[in-house]
Amino acid sequence: MIERLITFPENVLGFIYKGHISKADYDSVLVPAINNALNKQERLRLYVETDATFLGIGPGAIWEDFKVGVEHLKRWERVVVVTDVEWLKNTMRLFSFLMPGAMKAFPVAESARARAWIME
Repeated sequence: MIERLITFPENVLGFIYKGHISKADYDSVLVPAINNALNKQERLRLYVETDATFLGIGPGAIWEDFKVGVEHLKRWERVVVVTDVEWLKNTMRLFSFLMPGAMKAFPVAESARARAWIME
């Protein structure tokens, strides 16, 4: 399940990932939110946090994530991933060279610091 976090300014989209993330989660929550925000903002910032129930991301969701990222490649200003899941941090770092904006990963214990960084 992907839950939208509404505590951010308009140019920052925030999401928390819970349980198992599927393509349907991307199609119903994340993609519409991104498309809607891109209609209003030239550049976006993205905050993604995993909670303690996070179990992983299905193959269809991984492909959708890649597609959304590349489709709007030059419109990402900053991306932060807040997680204690090592493979997720490593995957983000592996693909960070593709992103023109800044990318960081923070452990869940430092979520307040991650929120401050994404809004700087």
